[in-house]
Amino acid sequence: MAGEIVSAQALADALPDGVVVADGQGTVVLVSRLAARMLGGEVAELVGRPLADVLALQDHDGTAWHAANAPYGGLVTRTGVPEQSWLLPNGTEVLVTARIERPSLREPVSRVSVTIRSGRGRARLDRERSDLVATVAHELRSPLTGVKGFVQALLNRWDKLSDEQKKLMLTTVHADSDRLSRLIAELLDVARIDTGRLQLHPRPSDAAVLVGRIAESVAAGTAREIDLDVVGDLPQVNVDPDKFTQVVTNLIENAVRHGEGRVSVRLAALPDTAETPGVELTVDDEGEGIPVELRRRVFTKFWRGGVSGGSGLGLYLVNGLVRAHGGTVTIADAPGGGARVVLVWPAGSML
Repeated sequence: MAGEIVSAQALADALPDGVVVADGQGTVVLVSRLAARMLGGEVAELVGRPLADVLALQDHDGTAWHAANAPYGGLVTRTGVPEQSWLLPNGTEVLVTARIERPSLREPVSRVSVTIRSGRGRARLDRERSDLVATVAHELRSPLTGVKGFVQALLNRWDKLSDEQKKLMLTTVHADSDRLSRLIAELLDVARIDTGRLQLHPRPSDAAVLVGRIAESVAAGTAREIDLDVVGDLPQVNVDPDKFTQVVTNLIENAVRHGEGRVSVRLAALPDTAETPGVELTVDDEGEGIPVELRRRVFTKFWRGGVSGGSGLGLYLVNGLVRAHGGTVTIADAPGGGARVVLVWPAGSML
């Protein structure tokens, strides 16, 4: 409540990280309940003990935190200990940082404040990075192997190959190069979305023209039937044409790769009852669809459906790019039983 005096213990207990505070003599004067639980003790029994004994943290070599960092020694200009990874007595990894205070450079340390937080977040980030490295390595290996193999064959057997064989090999090399370029572009966009540095260059665009070109391009590379239905007159959408093309290409190719039967693409203006004018793009396939319980996971990084492979980044990028334009993306059931993905692009700028 306003005006209520809150104790230091209550404040420490309210923090999301564990807190240990020691005075100038190295005696612990405050321990939060979270820190006590991490360190395997009780608040009452830890307060009043030496900081070196309370912080029962070791690295993988068995060195103690207090011995390694000597918070009461070292340069008088030192104000803290940077975040480091240490192990609790039960072997759990935690991230530890400390602030070192002294009244002046001529006086000894007056207080050492240590924070301890779980290392699960960093472990999860490390796993994501490992997944990304594995994904990139896997996705790059296949086209690079093809490019290298065909180029080597052309160099070794140029005089023995017919013009048709050369053309086929060069066409394959060109296609694999395009695949590599697209993967690199996807990885760069993922990094920009994650860090909030995605840059868009929107301008009024004709969605029907763009989607028509995309559908024609994808259809040229597959035996699957792709139908495009443009309903009525459409308002122009204010989009980055390159990103719009990337989104729609990902969706149609995803329907071809993971769905079955005919792929239906429908483009229509939003109804007059919509809050803002815009265009609705619907992509249907005739496959097994996406179960309701999985639909929220579809737009996460590295999600893969079925056995058709892929980087697992396509729909994550779709969601990120559509939202960056102020649009929405949802998944439903197609009338034929497959998956339906619906994009709504606002006609006006939402940026």
